[in-house]
Amino acid sequence: MLRTLSHRPWPLPPTPWVMAMQWDQLLFMHWPVAAHHLRRLIPPALQLDTRDGAAWVGVVPFTMRGVRARLSPALPGMRSFPELNVRTYVTHGGKPGVWFFSLDAANPLAVEGARSVFHLNYYNARMSARQEGDTVIYRSARTHRGAPPAAFAGRYRPAGAGYRAEAGSFDAWLTERYCLYAGDQRGRIWRGDIHHAPWTLHPAEAEIAVNTMTAQIGLDLAGRRPLLHYASPLPVVAWAPTRVV
Repeated sequence: MLRTLSHRPWPLPPTPWVMAMQWDQLLFMHWPVAAHHLRRLIPPALQLDTRDGAAWVGVVPFTMRGVRARLSPALPGMRSFPELNVRTYVTHGGKPGVWFFSLDAANPLAVEGARSVFHLNYYNARMSARQEGDTVIYRSARTHRGAPPAAFAGRYRPAGAGYRAEAGSFDAWLTERYCLYAGDQRGRIWRGDIHHAPWTLHPAEAEIAVNTMTAQIGLDLAGRRPLLHYASPLPVVAWAPTRVV
């Protein structure tokens, strides 16, 4: 995987990666949002990344598999669990990345580790993701003490052949992001680099029964149709975060 580098927008970090994982059964759901609505939710040091004048918010359910530290096998209890994130896109220092409003996971160990090491808003949730043929049936209900309620229930599937998004295309802008940004309790901003091969995306179909994941940021998406992409399984490596502000 580290030999596939030509698609990266900047070089790999000079230090070794610290974690490996695989993202599976992933659905990108995206909605355009007025930039001013999200700008107030993003630290001033980061620039909100927009496309054609609009910001975009994503709700992304998937299954995390094979989480392991460098030079270690997958940890017991970390081999497979559902995860669901709510995100938008930001940039700093010429490096566009992802800002997570929340990440729900059905694994308390992963939640505590990510909150402490990566400074991310991870929450415990009761979740399930099962597959029937090519359809993923996915449910999530947040259980984290003191966190705003959030739930998702639906089914989704790929609905066409896989393809690689062309560099500079809108599909690539939404999905080909090679770092995340996070803020800690002291107001410092951190960047965590990741690396993977280019996504193999598919057109997708989805039936969403419940989606209150964006209520926590004051957005009601009821009745608004998202832009959908299904993604083939993808191995990923991640680096320890570094402070940028």
